[in-house]
Amino acid sequence: MATSPYYLLLLLIPILLLSFLILLYFIVRPRSARIPIKGRHVFITGGSSGIGLALAHQAAAEGARVSILARSSKRLEEARDSIRLATGVEAAVFSADVRDAEAVARAVNEAGPIDVLVCNQGVFTPLELEKQDLKEVKFMIDVNLMGTFHLIKATLPAMKVRAKETGIPASIAIMSSQAGQVGIYGYTAYSASKFALRGLSEALQQEVIADNIYVSLIFPPDTETPGFAQEHEIRPELTSIIAGSSGGMKAEDVAKASLSGIKSGRFIIPCNLDGALLAIADLRLGPSEFVYQSIHRGGRCGLFETCRALLPVALVQHHREVACRKLS
Repeated sequence: MATSPYYLLLLLIPILLLSFLILLYFIVRPRSARIPIKGRHVFITGGSSGIGLALAHQAAAEGARVSILARSSKRLEEARDSIRLATGVEAAVFSADVRDAEAVARAVNEAGPIDVLVCNQGVFTPLELEKQDLKEVKFMIDVNLMGTFHLIKATLPAMKVRAKETGIPASIAIMSSQAGQVGIYGYTAYSASKFALRGLSEALQQEVIADNIYVSLIFPPDTETPGFAQEHEIRPELTSIIAGSSGGMKAEDVAKASLSGIKSGRFIIPCNLDGALLAIADLRLGPSEFVYQSIHRGGRCGLFETCRALLPVALVQHHREVACRKLS
């Protein structure tokens, strides 16, 4: 029985379409950038403990000139001692509250031009919004979001000049959270402050890419830090079950994934499998990948669109089911 030419044509169309998309991927895919760390000035906020201190240790070990900023002078001194003992590098320390734009500007000016800025400061008070005082909400937004604005505003002018003079790409890395990828029970205010960092980062990358500055947005899960230990004692039980189902990480492991992503100039830096799946599902892989968005949104139907829509729903549903089983 002879095969109909129309049948062969129907088989050929998806093959040709797939071949075209593969070719297009290799043509328009984002080119990776190499952002060196050795011999460059890395400025880390929230650098006296947790992820920030782990990042400072790793950057110093790779030969960076490290500056750390935090509120507590005592903890900063302890952090400087630990960095010196571990790496032999004498880190510069600056005591300031990121909510104070003038104090941040003074610290940044004193530190000198920055090649890699890591906005790692963060606070969180987990509670259902109905029970949470608006002062706590404002505190989280002021530290997590406005503090990041203050740091970037203070850093950008000298960073642009330095990147132009040296011809070496600079970096602004912003520490978000997996609660900045998907909303979590009890994290209404915290998630809002972290989701806002996404919009900041996407718009900022478009503004500074011509200046050879790369923006990175980091999404760590629950991380073993002094702040997390305190937060874990007061957060709602359902919050602990849902957030815990993603799996926690050590600060050193988050710092390693973060620094690797920063050095590669990646916009989205997930730190574990759940974060990576959420990043893929979101498909908003950043300003350097806008072409992919255009291709995708030009054809809204099909398997890929369906998978994109269902994957984050499936992840959240899985976490909720785990929570319900543990509560029952």
